[in-house]
Formats: sequence, structure tokens, C-alpha cells
Amino acid sequence: MNNEHNNKTKGDIMNRVQEAASAISIEEIAEKANEASNSIANADSKTKINVLETLKNLLIENKSAIITENTKDIENAKSCGLGEAITDRLFISEKTFGSMIASIEDVMKIKDPIGEIENIAARPNGLMVGKMRIPLGVIGIIYESRPNVTVDASILCLLSGNAVILRGGSEAFNSNRILAYIISESLKINGLPPETVSMVPYTDRSAVKELISQKKYIDLIIPRGGEGLISFVTENSKIPVIKHDKGICHIYVDKDADIKKSIDVVINAKAQRPSVCNALETLLVHSGIAVKFIPYMFAELERAGINTRTDGKIFSDYKNKFNFIEAADDVDWDTEYLSLTLSVKLVENMNEAIIHIERHGSDHTEAILTENYTNALEFIKRVNSSCVLINASTRFNDGFELGLGTEIGISTSKIHAFGPMGVRELTTTKFIVFGNYQKRL
Repeated sequence: MNNEHNNKTKGDIMNRVQEAASAISIEEIAEKANEASNSIANADSKTKINVLETLKNLLIENKSAIITENTKDIENAKSCGLGEAITDRLFISEKTFGSMIASIEDVMKIKDPIGEIENIAARPNGLMVGKMRIPLGVIGIIYESRPNVTVDASILCLLSGNAVILRGGSEAFNSNRILAYIISESLKINGLPPETVSMVPYTDRSAVKELISQKKYIDLIIPRGGEGLISFVTENSKIPVIKHDKGICHIYVDKDADIKKSIDVVINAKAQRPSVCNALETLLVHSGIAVKFIPYMFAELERAGINTRTDGKIFSDYKNKFNFIEAADDVDWDTEYLSLTLSVKLVENMNEAIIHIERHGSDHTEAILTENYTNALEFIKRVNSSCVLINASTRFNDGFELGLGTEIGISTSKIHAFGPMGVRELTTTKFIVFGNYQKRL
């Protein structure tokens, strides 16, 4: 980065952000992104890595300005009475800022998948048929609260050769705006169109509806956020959608589980960060282990400050021993609490647990805790959520934890990509054929 640009960047960045946010229609944003998509699709790996390196440096240089804008969003959220879960997701803490930088560094280490040739095979007529990995094109990402998504989504789209249009929630408008501007500057510095990453500068719901109507310019829509947002997008989009839906995540404690180790996993899955989509929401306990497991578990849940909604049998057996438990109703089994509340249900066997998951789950994350190898394999074979774990916390269904570097979200749609979406999941393939002047007979 040259000194002239360095000095410019250290000036009043917000004046330049304001200037860049001139009035432009969503159709124009989409058209410009579509035009820019050709440049990023054909950019070589070195150029894309240079963009990410520049971005990392610019974020560090402008950290104080970013925090200032984020503080505005936090203050607005509090004055509007937004809940603690939303405010937690909104806050760019030192840890969050560090994770954004770490995400860039991690993605820089990922092999560029664009242009890879896969599964070459010879046909009887001598043709060599294979597939080449290519970008999806232009991706529209609609999300709420977390401003770090602006960075994570952009860097994944850039390395995978896609242009991206970002539409964050109104509660994070100031944070998203400055981050998107810095990303566009990183592109411009490295000779790529700044419109490769663009942000919708309008916060009303009508802007979302207009964005998801731009089928001429946008190839895929990815919504991630609350149930209302997901439903609105999937019901109104004229563009293919990959949902990143709510996480009603289950853990099934088998009759052959190790009690102490299982308790530790349950506490971690629920309490380590309860406001995220891969946090545990419903615990299913085999009746054969209940007498030994439940009293010990309730004591640890109470110590961790976790409230419970229990089925009738558990409630009647333990309501006089633990005053923090409440009786569950039918709504609880379908609720994503995003807080320190946990539903607990007794099941007679694994089959009953799986039926409950099929009826009330959201295809997000499920786990079994057991020392029985046969039961573990049956569970992961029969349960078809985006990630199924054996003897591990649901919190591991995460792009970074699963080795993707970072993620654009966790897809709960069983098309194209299912589970955490990293760089490779933002690509597709085209057939390629090597011939020797063959003619079809």
C-alpha cells in the first residue's frame, strides 16, 4: 500500500463513506455487481489474496472509526429496547474484531478452488469428461445483527470468485456501512471493481423485496437471521434461496452415556454462547439413565443459571427438589430460545428421540452422547440434519471449527450446500470435455 493512500485512509474515513453512499437504486446496485462479477471470477489467486491482505491492513488502520460506528449502533439498539441476544450479536468487542482479522488470515490460507478440474474420466469414444469448479456469480446476502458477517461473507465470496450484495439489518447499519466501504477500497486498490462488494443503503423491508426480485442480475440469495426474515425471503424471492434458518438443536443422552462427560457437554452446548444458532435448545434423555442422570444434570444446570422447561414426568418427579424447573407446553419443543433456557424431555428409546427430532427439529445440528458404538452409528445414519455429532457439543457445527476457515452461515436447505458454507460451498461446477475431433454418430 503506497504512502499517499495510507495517509488518505488515516483521514476522516467517515466523510468518504458518506460520499460513497450517494443515492442509487437497488436495480443499479445489482447491475453494477453483475458487471463486476466477471472481473472477480477471472481474477487470479494472487490478486484475490492481495485484496484480503489489503483489507486486513485497512481494518486495523481504521479500527477506532469502526468501533465508533459500532457504538452508535449499540446505543441505538439500547434506546429502541432491542433484546440482550440481539445486542450481544451486534457488539464488535475486542474479541470480535480479532476474530474478523483471524478470519481473513484463515481464508488467505485456503486453496483457491476456482479452475480446479475434478473427476476426469474416459468415455468409450475417447472423450475425456470432467468438471471444472466455477463461481456462482452474484450472491445477495440478507442478514441481521452481526456486523462481522459483512467481513466474513465478503472474504468468502471474493476468494470463491463471486460478487456480493450485502443487506444487513437496520440495527447494524453504521457498522456495516463502514466495513463495506473498507472492503470496496481494498478491491479498488488492487485494480478490481469496488462494486464487487456492495451494500444496500436502505433499511426498510421494501428494499429486501426489491433485492430478491433482481433475477436478471443476482444468481443466489442467502438469508440468515430470525424466522420472520427467513420466511419473508423464501416466500417472496424470485431468485433461488439457500436458507440459513433457526437452530432448534438437540442432544440425545443415550442409556449407555457417560454421565459426567455428558453433563459437561450439555452445559457447554447450552451455556457457552446461548444466543447463537448452534446452541442446544432441547435435551432428550433415555429413561434407562434418567434416575442417575437427571438429578446430577439439574444440579449442574442450576449452578450454570440455566432454566428448564420439562415434560410432565420429569416435572412431577423433580418439581419439589428443584425450584428452577417449569412444565413445558407444546410450543417449547418448537422454540429457539437463544437464551439460558433449555427444554428437557424423557424418551423411552433412541427411536422415540429420533421421531421427536424429525417432528420438531430444524435440520440444523443434533448430537448423541453414548458409549455404545452401534447406537452412535445408527443415530448419525438416521438423523439427517446439517451436522450430526457423536459425543461432542452442538457448538462445533461452525465453519472455523470444522476446518472451513470461516463460514457465510449454516445452510439448512438440502440443496447445493448443507451445513456450514465456506469457500468451496460458494462455487459450483461446469462439465468440461477434452476431445480429439470426435463427431457424434
